[in-house]
Amino acid sequence: MTLNPADPDFLDALSARLPADTLRRPEARYLEEPRGRYTGQATAVALPRTTQEVAEIIRAAHDAHVGVVPYGGGTGLVGGQVMPEGPAPLLLSLERMRSIRAVYPEENVLIAEAGAVLAEVQAAASDAGRLFPLSLAAEGTAQIGGNLATNAGGVNVLRYGNARDLCLGLEAVLPTGEIWHGLSRLRKDNTGYDLRNLLIGAEGTLGVITAAALKLSPIPANAGTAIFTVPDSSAAVALLALARDAVGEAVSAFELIHRQGLDFLAEKLPDLRQPFDPRPDWCVLIELGLGKGQNAEDALADLFGLAMDAGLATDGVIAQSEAQRQALWALREHIPEANRLIGSVSSHDISVPISRIPDFIPAGWTAIAELDASLRINCFGHLGDGNLHYNVFPGAGRSRAEYEPLRAEVKRIIHDLVHDYGGSMSAEHGIGRLKVADLERYGDPVKLAAMRGIKTALDPHGIMNPGAVVA
Repeated sequence: MTLNPADPDFLDALSARLPADTLRRPEARYLEEPRGRYTGQATAVALPRTTQEVAEIIRAAHDAHVGVVPYGGGTGLVGGQVMPEGPAPLLLSLERMRSIRAVYPEENVLIAEAGAVLAEVQAAASDAGRLFPLSLAAEGTAQIGGNLATNAGGVNVLRYGNARDLCLGLEAVLPTGEIWHGLSRLRKDNTGYDLRNLLIGAEGTLGVITAAALKLSPIPANAGTAIFTVPDSSAAVALLALARDAVGEAVSAFELIHRQGLDFLAEKLPDLRQPFDPRPDWCVLIELGLGKGQNAEDALADLFGLAMDAGLATDGVIAQSEAQRQALWALREHIPEANRLIGSVSSHDISVPISRIPDFIPAGWTAIAELDASLRINCFGHLGDGNLHYNVFPGAGRSRAEYEPLRAEVKRIIHDLVHDYGGSMSAEHGIGRLKVADLERYGDPVKLAAMRGIKTALDPHGIMNPGAVVA
């Protein structure tokens, strides 16, 4: 499959088929990604206002064999939104398509266009007395179409599932320019292949999501947040089991935090108040969401007592107000910012079977120390679903540039170890361009062959997000 650049002749012909202000020269922000690992290229960015305009753009690109890179909020961390090599593509941004088309509170369903920012979707659900539970650090910028295209996770996966689990139906434009009208609000629809789940997580390589029917949930009548110090990661895993036994599915989030993350916060964001002095080696942030007539603070106090009796917790803080609750969450949510300010050598979004996490964490420490004992590891993340961010940083007082020769080896060591423990080298960030070779290295050959077959069948010219996900 040979692609052509989005050259002036193509752009002139396309422009004649669209409203006058649809095509623009790309601003710098469209060619950047948060980690600075890639710089993209493009001759133009298309900013359609309707699904029909998206279809017109894709149809033209299909006919001309021009690559199209879908662009959401630009918050992706694996380079899926930028194309640094190959014939210059056309960027496609749905930022003008951000309306909430409908809300059905009695059905617990909301229909949003793909350009709607996640925080806007959350607010629209809240206005209707409902909860859209997908929550992540970039929710003020990330768009729902990108969240679905990458099957985003976040802090509430333990209770509500990934983005895939929060979607009932899709409207999408396929690589030929045809519109799939799949905005079903049904929870049962057993009519053949599930095209919805094929497009979710495909990162724009099989088509462009233009709208989605999203699942809503009741807003918990009583929410509570606490942070408990634990002796080690093994105790954290045991505490998770204890919490679920005690309150069942009311555990909305269960986040693991290591001292290295707290130290980075103290160094780079000293105004952020920390609840413990001295800082503990390990702690867990727990959120409960209970129904009417139940008290989350009492439930957390009871849980802390059980954890103390079992030797699983040594200290704790239970939020007594919404302000205190937000302060505890700010601690967890600012860890990625502190990491960015430190500058990682290599960052790893991984998942490991929960029961194997206490063995995996020290095994990783040992393997990295054998490579270079000065390297520091900040291990934190969504323990409740086995998703850890296992990031490796320069030694104190040193820069990541000094370790650039080691970056590939650091990643290989961690990903090999994850594979040995039966885990995944991509838990919630996707494959993008950063992990294409990793997918080839660790992926099941039969699955990879099926993925290539699907890609060829739906996108015969290979125009959709060229170079992402599928080698």
